[in-house]
Amino acid sequence: MALDKILSIGGKPGLYKLLTQTRAGFVGESLIDGKRITVGLRNNVSVLSEIAIYTLEEEVPLREVFQKIKEKEKGAKTSIGHKEEKIKLEEYFFEILPDYDEDRVYASDIKKIVQWYNILHEQGITDFSESDDEDVAKSEEE
Repeated sequence: MALDKILSIGGKPGLYKLLTQTRAGFVGESLIDGKRITVGLRNNVSVLSEIAIYTLEEEVPLREVFQKIKEKEKGAKTSIGHKEEKIKLEEYFFEILPDYDEDRVYASDIKKIVQWYNILHEQGITDFSESDDEDVAKSEEE
């Protein structure tokens, strides 16, 4: 499953799989417990494929950060938990993305990234390569 079908919903823990869209919003299924929820258009919803992390030079797509975590951990879950102290989280993230912008990427962001990676790993979603749509777009540009 591609990251463009995985959602983060403001005020709701964990991640959700997009099941279907409705006139008033959409239906999502929790990757943690499988419960379905209906989410209105007023909720703050982020699609993981649209999230990027600030570095000193550019913004790095979240899937690339996940790929770097996967390489560091050799395909396993993270060696650090998302509830670790701020300094430990920052040290870990610095190993993953050495040039991340410390002024714009907060410890709470790092916690979410570590937690999301582990949730995706538990669900067997470990292919963080570009989605088919992005591959098509890039091949058309060339």
